[in-house]
Amino acid sequence: MKEESSFFQNVYKVVRLIPEGRVTSYGAIAKYIGAAGSARMVGWAMNASHNDDTIPAHRVVNRNGLLTGKHHFGGTNLMQQLLENEGVVIHSNQIQNFKLYFWDPKEELPPF
Repeated sequence: MKEESSFFQNVYKVVRLIPEGRVTSYGAIAKYIGAAGSARMVGWAMNASHNDDTIPAHRVVNRNGLLTGKHHFGGTNLMQQLLENEGVVIHSNQIQNFKLYFWDPKEELPPF
């Protein structure tokens, strides 16, 4: 459990740095923290984070810009509403112009 806890904490450190109005993917976070191939674990970390208001989990989407984690937010459209409030354009649960909003921690942050 300690290893999982440490992994989750590393994920949360990165997620807290995602700028408002930007999004990243589960896989990009996994790669950045040195756990390429662990995108699903990043998803589990996001699912476990919803009681912590300091973690902007709504800014983490799948590699295609789909709001795959939306069912973990209260209300049917809360994830979309939070992103739209930050200026992200979404249609049919998918971020439009995904590359415009995508934030890659490997390009934006120093090595982990």
